[in-house]
Amino acid sequence: MGMHLTSPAFGNGDRIPERFSCDGLDQSPPLAWSEEPKGTHSFALFCDDPDAPGGTFHHWAVYDIPVSTHELSEGFPRTPTAGLVRQGVNDFGKVGYGGACPPRGHGPHHYHFKLMALDVGHLPVRGSHCRDIEAAARTHALAEIDLVGIYSR
Repeated sequence: MGMHLTSPAFGNGDRIPERFSCDGLDQSPPLAWSEEPKGTHSFALFCDDPDAPGGTFHHWAVYDIPVSTHELSEGFPRTPTAGLVRQGVNDFGKVGYGGACPPRGHGPHHYHFKLMALDVGHLPVRGSHCRDIEAAARTHALAEIDLVGIYSR
C-alpha cells in the first residue's frame, strides 16, 4: 500500500474547476491524504505546472504540516504561517496558493499536486521560494504521491 492523495473537487487527470484558477476565485482546492509510511513526522505539499512556457512554474508550497493532519480545506489562507503550517512564495511572487493560470490559447496544462511524507517534523529551509522548499523536502522524503489536474484557457 502507498499513500493516497485526493480532492473532492476533481479526480486525477480531470479538469480543475474554474474557481481554483485565476479565471475564478483563485483559491486552493480541498485536498486529503492517507496511508503515509511509518516514520513520517510531517508532510509537504506542492503544486507545479511543468507545461509553462518558461519551464516549471511553482504555484504552491505548504510544509511543516503536522503528521496528525490529513487534509487541507478549500481556500487555505494565504499567510506565511497558519498554526504550525508554513507556506512559501510562489512564482507569482506571493505567499500561498496561486491558481491555475496558463497563457490563453496555450492548450491544456497539467498541474501536479505533490504530497511528500517527510522524516522530520520541521523542514530546514534556506530561502522562502517554493523551489527551495521542494528541494529541501526531497532530501527528507519517505514517500511521494501525485494528483494531476488539467486546466486550459
